[in-house]
Amino acid sequence: MRRNFAVLFFALARILTGQAQDLSLWYAKPAMNWLEALPIGNGSLGGMIFGGTANERVQFNEQTLWLGSETEMGSYQPFGDVFISWSHSTTTEYRRELDLRDAIQRVSYRDGDVIFQREAFSSFPDQVMVYRFTADKRGKYSGTIRLADVHQARITATENKITSVGTLTNGLDYEAQLLVLHEGGAVTAKNNSIVVSNADNVTLLLAAGTSFANDPLKNWRREHPHERVTQRLAAAEKKSFAELCAAHVADYQKIFSRVSLNLGTGKNDLPTDVRLEARKAGKADPALEALLFQYGRYLLISSSRTGGLPANLQGIWNQDVKPAWYSGYTTDINIEMNYWLAEPTALAECLPPLFDWLHNIAITSKRTADPRITAQRGWFNYSTMNPMGGGSKWGVHKPGSAWLVQHLWEHFAFTGDTHFLRAVAYPAMKEIVEFWETELVTNANGKLISPGGWSPEHGPLKQGDKIVIKEGDRTLHPGVSYDQEIVWDLFNNFAEASQVLGADAEDRAKVTSIRDRLLGPKIGRWGQIQEWMEDVDDPNDHHRHTSHLFALHPGRQISPLTTPGLAAAAKVTLNARGDTSTGWSKAWKINFWARLGDGERAHKLIGELFKVSILDNLFDTHPPFQMDGNWGYTSGVTEMLLQSHLRQDGQQVLQLLPALPFAWPDGEVTGLRARGGFVVDMAWKNGKLVTAKIHSFNRNRCRVLYGSEVRDLKINANEDWFWK
Repeated sequence: MRRNFAVLFFALARILTGQAQDLSLWYAKPAMNWLEALPIGNGSLGGMIFGGTANERVQFNEQTLWLGSETEMGSYQPFGDVFISWSHSTTTEYRRELDLRDAIQRVSYRDGDVIFQREAFSSFPDQVMVYRFTADKRGKYSGTIRLADVHQARITATENKITSVGTLTNGLDYEAQLLVLHEGGAVTAKNNSIVVSNADNVTLLLAAGTSFANDPLKNWRREHPHERVTQRLAAAEKKSFAELCAAHVADYQKIFSRVSLNLGTGKNDLPTDVRLEARKAGKADPALEALLFQYGRYLLISSSRTGGLPANLQGIWNQDVKPAWYSGYTTDINIEMNYWLAEPTALAECLPPLFDWLHNIAITSKRTADPRITAQRGWFNYSTMNPMGGGSKWGVHKPGSAWLVQHLWEHFAFTGDTHFLRAVAYPAMKEIVEFWETELVTNANGKLISPGGWSPEHGPLKQGDKIVIKEGDRTLHPGVSYDQEIVWDLFNNFAEASQVLGADAEDRAKVTSIRDRLLGPKIGRWGQIQEWMEDVDDPNDHHRHTSHLFALHPGRQISPLTTPGLAAAAKVTLNARGDTSTGWSKAWKINFWARLGDGERAHKLIGELFKVSILDNLFDTHPPFQMDGNWGYTSGVTEMLLQSHLRQDGQQVLQLLPALPFAWPDGEVTGLRARGGFVVDMAWKNGKLVTAKIHSFNRNRCRVLYGSEVRDLKINANEDWFWK
């Protein structure tokens, strides 16, 4: 009866909050520039599709096309472009869209009495990009298809295939092959292009690869990609478009459909760019906010899949040979923010690339000849790196490795996978613990501190009789709060992991003792969380980084439930920093205010993000464009609806709707993950929780908090509990 009640309620909730959300980005005109184009990707092969009628452009990337090495930073490189010219003239009834439900881009328009349609996707199962052109009358496709490259590749066309073969200056070989399939009419190779004449429909299959090997023990190289690319294309050619599409949709929906979010109805009868302009002007559109939440999930699925590299600063999409910040991996916030959403929004398939990269850069950091990152025990890394561990030389980042291994602990915390904890997470954490055991020193007050740290990306300098906070300064200071909080988090997670595994009791006791002797967050002279050990914070400092609140998020050392005084000081810090900042910084602040239980301030930051930092194709901009703001936003919305980072009395705490804003009075969310191995569905009306379903994968206890209500539960594995 309880189950029947819940099924009935959630059906009613969908009626009350609006029917299933339309999850399409759509536009009434083609893209005029790269930041209006729409992305597709399969984790490694990505494309930006412009949707032009007579002239179409698909700019594509393959995530291993990198300059650089273990010793040189290099940068992520664009791979090439597909240019398509059709003999179409005056078009009407134009629409292009990206449907997040099936990860397919579609374009439709009328030219005279003919309706033309397109479908495009990048398939993970078949490792090819597919672009199909159809019409409602026969013989209407005539034009030219060509492949372009920005690295002086050799381009040839034979029969119905164009091949691009080249080598970067670091010796990395690469190859792309574009196959043109057709029904009706004819195709011929001419001047390294493919000429299409009077075809009924045309299907393009694109495959690309490099000689990059994701393995430092193989010195990052393997055989030329020609055979692999040829085999992928040949295998895809044997399948019909319907078969390719079905495999792609099944693979994608298996991941994406786990989580749904309904925040209310919106005007999806208007183009997305028009809705965005209205939202920038202050008009409410909760459905657009839900769309951006799901867009973040779509972008991570499209950028990070098993067997590949982790999502970089731009996901996998880049058109610049000199991209901003190398389009690399920056460890003082950016790559970590990229993956905050993965566990709570059920994207486990996106995490292996991050874990593999961590394993690899541990190897390269330990075998480096660079004395700046040489450690007697454990390892640390540069502030910004490429896939091979080569750094920008701009700076080293000692707490970076400790922050990165937090993701390993979180994977166990969400899944309860003790095999992963024992085999992967615990050994990696232990190495970093060993580094910090030897790195810490005792200050005059008997507290353990980092001897020389940095609070990204600025610092206090003495100028005459004044202390000035200088942008970009990397002067080292002892006991920097950022270092202290990350190390506390590392030691705390290690102690819990050791307890779970029943391992290293003596080490656990020692690490716990060190953790408790660490200099903790301090409240300064104007009521703020101090950024540095000395009370030198400037209340007029509006820097984009708020690194000294790591303990609030993504850490768990500061919380209104456990440390109300420190939480109040964190509010003082955030108020002083202000809401105006870069895109990713505003996204982090959404997470901060959610952890503080202030849904109104979190939603105000959402408004600021939309107003300044969201582009027409819904990419986030720093500026320039960076994907971390998209992913940080999705994480922030999740934190507003569900939090599970705390433990009380030996059990996981699940906070339901801890920061629900007035702007979302009615809504429903399904499939969110909570630490402890729980899945949570909720529906609310008039700002009040009406019901929730909590499913347990493991046989764990939890404490459920909603407002002033507290319920302690023990749910058997694979059973549900209903709040009503």
